[in-house]
Formats: sequence, C-alpha cells, structure tokens
Amino acid sequence: MSELRKRVGSWDGIIILLALAVLVAASLTVDNFGTSRNFTFLVLDLMPIILVALPMTFIIITGEIDLSVASTLGLTSALMGFLWNHDLAIQTIMPLCVLIGAALGAVNGFLVTGLGLPSLAVTIGTLALYRGLAFVVLGDSAVADFPFNFTGWATGTIGNGPIPNVLIPLIILAIIFGVILHATPIGRSLYAIGANAQAAHFSGIRVGRTKFWLYVASGAVSGLAGVLWTLRYSSARADNGAGLELAVVAAVLLGGVSIFGGKGTLPGVLAGVVLLASLQNALRLEDVSGQAVNIVTGALLVLSVLLPNIATSIRVNWQRRKLRLAAAQ
Repeated sequence: MSELRKRVGSWDGIIILLALAVLVAASLTVDNFGTSRNFTFLVLDLMPIILVALPMTFIIITGEIDLSVASTLGLTSALMGFLWNHDLAIQTIMPLCVLIGAALGAVNGFLVTGLGLPSLAVTIGTLALYRGLAFVVLGDSAVADFPFNFTGWATGTIGNGPIPNVLIPLIILAIIFGVILHATPIGRSLYAIGANAQAAHFSGIRVGRTKFWLYVASGAVSGLAGVLWTLRYSSARADNGAGLELAVVAAVLLGGVSIFGGKGTLPGVLAGVVLLASLQNALRLEDVSGQAVNIVTGALLVLSVLLPNIATSIRVNWQRRKLRLAAAQ
C-alpha cells in the first residue's frame, strides 16, 4: 500500500491520473470527443508524437536533446515523394527512408559525441539544415498518388472497430523501449549517464558510444514516423511534421523526464503524450484556433519544467525543516 501511495504521489503518477481525468472530462463535456470515430483520429494524432517520444525519452534521460526530429520526419517524407516520383517501388522506399533517418541521426550523434559539441546547438542547426534539404529535394510541391493498399492500411482500423492498424506496431515499439529502459542494464546505464556522465565513464559505461546510438535510433524512428505520416495523409511534403518537436519535448518533460537528465519513466511519458494530445484534440473540436493550441502546448512545456523543480525545492526545504526541528528537540 505504501508503494502504491508512493507511485500515485510521484510526478508521473500524477500525470497518469491527470490524463485519465482529462479523457473523462472531455468525453462528458466536448461534443463528439467520446465517439469511436474521434478515438481513431486521436490515436492517429498520437502516433507520430509517441513514436518520436520513445527515443527522445532515452536521449533526455542521458542529459542531451534532439530538436531535429521533426525536420528528419519532413526530409524522409520529401525523399519518399521524390523516390516515388522516380519510379522506385514503395516496398523499397519505406525501409530506405528509415535507413536515411538513421543516417541523419548518426550525423547528430557524431557531432555531439565525436566532436563534443552541445546537443542543443547541434540539433537546432540540423533542424534548419534537414528542413532546408527537404525543400531542396521536393520544393513546395506535394506527391499524393501513393498506392491505396498502403495509405488505406495507415488510416484503416482493425476489422470494423475503432482501433487503428498503426496502434499494433506502436504498442510493440513502446513495449520494447519500456523493457530496455526499465528492465535491462542498458536502461540503468542511461540513468547513470544522465546523473553523472563522468562517473558513468569511470564505472565502465561507454558514454559516447551509447549517446551516438541513441541519436541513430532517434533518426531511424523519426524516419519511420515520416513514412507513416506520409501514408496517413497520402501526401509527401517538405513541411510535413513542422513544429512536432515542440509537442514531443513537451510530452516527454510533462511525463516527468528531467531536462537535466537522470530521471523519468516511459509510462509517465506515454501519459504525457495522451494528456497533451487529448487537450489538443478537445480544443480543436471546440473550434479553438491553432495559435491557441500552440499557446497551450508552450504553457505545458514551461510548467513541465517549472513545477517539478518547485515540488523538489519544497520537499527539500520541508525535510531540512524536519531535521532542524528534530535537532532542536
């Protein structure tokens, strides 16, 4: 029971409860939010955020960040359209785009771990670079004549129910990432790197190599997100996914992952994604403008950094006060 109270009282436990509360409240108060059709659209909206948030969680836990994920998605989408226009088979294009995404992630990894550059500066630079390359590849045009059996699968559901097909690979990937983070030595090494990279190095953890492969994984998953995004909307565009990095970082931090590294859980991140996407979905159903939705996202990003630090400060001060009172007695 005490362990349960501890879990519920933790930041990720609070976010899980808050996400459930928002789902229930929106279902009761927002027209069409609780319908099976909207559930399908909500899961499809969640899909790219959850996908990209999985490796992003690992990266932020190690004390780094990757802001180029949305531009990687956009570039792989543009390449998908370019290659399709040049008569390459779609079965070849899709894995090739994932590999290209991995290569883009490897560039980030090399600059951060090989040259020792700060990840924030590097990925802001590649955010602009990759998005610019996407427009060089495809320009302002869109490619929309992809095979229906692929686009239909990306937007379709299992049987005649409301569960989208994409939810199955999404669940599989979430389980794989969750097991790696919370049940393997690799996961423990990520927390150690985030807590103290130098101490982790002296304890035998290959810090640079680990971070490098995290960026490769982030690029590959962003490439996969680009493929699925393109198939869902049946449109390859250079501006696909623009601004997605804000939603991903907001969801990860909202889920309890410390921006300074060393803390966080994947269930908390998934709850953060659900909370963020549910709020955005409910606001859109209420005809709230896109600018207002962005304001909500930005506000949640600020609060996700501010509130845990305030809570930690209050807890530390309370413990110090208890110690002083005990010493005085």
